[in-house]
Amino acid sequence: MTPIHFRILRTAILLIAAFCLPACSPKPEKPALILATTSSTQDSGLLDVLIPAFEAEAGYTVQVVAVGTGEALKMGEQGNADVLLVHAPSSEVTFMENGFGSDRRLVMHNDFVIVGPASDPADIRGLGLLEALVAIADSGATFVSRGDDSGTHKKELSLWKNAGVNLEGQAWYVESGQNMGVTLAIASETEAYTLTDRATYLANRNNLSLEILVEGDPNLLNVYHVIVVNPELWPEVNHAGAVAFADFITSTEGQEIIGNFGLEEFGQPLFTPDADKTDADLGLP
Repeated sequence: MTPIHFRILRTAILLIAAFCLPACSPKPEKPALILATTSSTQDSGLLDVLIPAFEAEAGYTVQVVAVGTGEALKMGEQGNADVLLVHAPSSEVTFMENGFGSDRRLVMHNDFVIVGPASDPADIRGLGLLEALVAIADSGATFVSRGDDSGTHKKELSLWKNAGVNLEGQAWYVESGQNMGVTLAIASETEAYTLTDRATYLANRNNLSLEILVEGDPNLLNVYHVIVVNPELWPEVNHAGAVAFADFITSTEGQEIIGNFGLEEFGQPLFTPDADKTDADLGLP
């Protein structure tokens, strides 16, 4: 082979490699990955952006199971998911202490808000958080709870407890047993109040007759972590894929996707990226 032919061949190989690298890189040994997550990450539309970006970069195919955080944690406990994206910090800590997770990382936060009809029958607009809950209870105005052991439901129950409101046998307190999107629709149709994460409300507000009436209290912080299920307990889980997802969602690229999500459509990001922070920075124990 002459030197000129060699140089031509070498250039061709380099060009092929450059164009082929993303598509021709070796596929993961176990390309299927199960993500159990809260419905709010799906209902808000975040996963519709985040998952394709991860799949394109890492070569995994993600099966998303969007349920309440309580159910997602149970899936992790039973080895029926590889990685979790959840938002109930106290339950997550218990999950880790019991050895079900091998890695837990802070990902992002947004906040919860209380929404209700514009007529505001309990007159809670402008009240503090606990005052508003007491006013709803005293007025007997309908409140629709998810009632599904989700992170939102857990937060809601803790708020009623802090407000000193007994929910047992209360006719005005209705449990939907459904995800956040459906619960918002029920509250809208029945002119009721509910507690929701801001992202899901904003993503659905054009179809709802509900307004944000209570917001801004520090107790309404809504924090998300990613958890890798422990392969020592469940050797069949896709540990490499779970770590890859946790790495991606906390990487510069993943955090930029999170920080920009919703900005164009709603004029504000629906989540705040937090991978560079600690739980203590957000006031968590």
